[in-house]
Amino acid sequence: MKILSYILILFNSLIFLTNALSQEQSLFKGQLSSYSHFNSGNELPWWNGIRYIPQVNFFIPAGENHLIDFEGSANIYGNLGLKDFKNTDSNGDIKPYRFWARYSANQFELRAGLQKINFGSASLLRPLMWFDQVDPRDPLQLTDGVWGVLGRYYFLNNVNIWLWGLYGNNNTKGWEVIPTRKNVPEAGGRLQVPAGSGEAALTYHYRTADSRQLPEAEIQFERIPENRLGFDARFDNIIGYWFEATWKNLGKQMGLLTNQEIFNIGADYTFNVGNGLTVICEQLLAASGEKPFEFNENATFSLLNASYPIGMFDRLNYIVYFDWENSSAYNFLNWQKQFNHFTLYMIGYINPKKYNVPLQHSSEITFAGKGLQLLFVFNH
Repeated sequence: MKILSYILILFNSLIFLTNALSQEQSLFKGQLSSYSHFNSGNELPWWNGIRYIPQVNFFIPAGENHLIDFEGSANIYGNLGLKDFKNTDSNGDIKPYRFWARYSANQFELRAGLQKINFGSASLLRPLMWFDQVDPRDPLQLTDGVWGVLGRYYFLNNVNIWLWGLYGNNNTKGWEVIPTRKNVPEAGGRLQVPAGSGEAALTYHYRTADSRQLPEAEIQFERIPENRLGFDARFDNIIGYWFEATWKNLGKQMGLLTNQEIFNIGADYTFNVGNGLTVICEQLLAASGEKPFEFNENATFSLLNASYPIGMFDRLNYIVYFDWENSSAYNFLNWQKQFNHFTLYMIGYINPKKYNVPLQHSSEITFAGKGLQLLFVFNH
């Protein structure tokens, strides 16, 4: 009943904010989703859940070509896992999903608050997944945001500069293993420039890590300076192709965690087959070691993603990962059916029982073995 009361208070607050502004200045929308997932190999084979993300936006004109706008949304969810009526588990939460304010002009924007920050050229296996955890298998592309300030300036020659500062993000994000030191800000930037038939970019980020928050870490440091450097480029010439690479270095000796290198190359193309078959191929190499580019501990993954529209309202999407170190294949097939007001997804998978694909989002569901998931989505 307590959670239900919170939901009602939040919902009524969003309605009040929306009605307080004129129709031209505000927008209220939301996404309701529910799922049912079965995997006989899990400790709790049958999981069911529901999620609602209400969102309110409102806008304040600030002169010619200038705008101040706000966005607030919440992530309200609950999950129930069952083996039988005596063996169950449940969880749920209400937390902010996005909560930011922005000032924007023709070539500039400044956004502050809880927001999504992502960039890079790779499509699915993303070395530059520094601040989000978007899972390519997730039809909803959900990810927690980060608290911070982001400024972007766009020059007329298509050069653009990003600068950001983050604060209060104590949980690991992206590819991070060691949590960030509490109450210590992070900062970075990105320069993106035109390059031939595409664009290239250089990205940098600095933070202070704290290995004491990682109980399994054998080496404990209160403050570990961490520098990240990323380079990515994407081009379009008959096919689309890209390269993305990152290097992370810790300023103190943390064994194999001291240095991490991740490389991705990929390409995509839409074949003139039927309604159009889009294929994405990517190759990922992740390595770590005490010294830079030592490549003592490696993980190599290949990925193939094929997407095909069946008529106006149906689409099939197939993703296969291949883990070269363990000679294992991970298969995901997603059928999407679009109705007038909602979308239905049927997701099936066949994976090894020992699941080694790097998780890109926090999930209560285990995708090891074989399973089936039904997902219902309603947007208003």
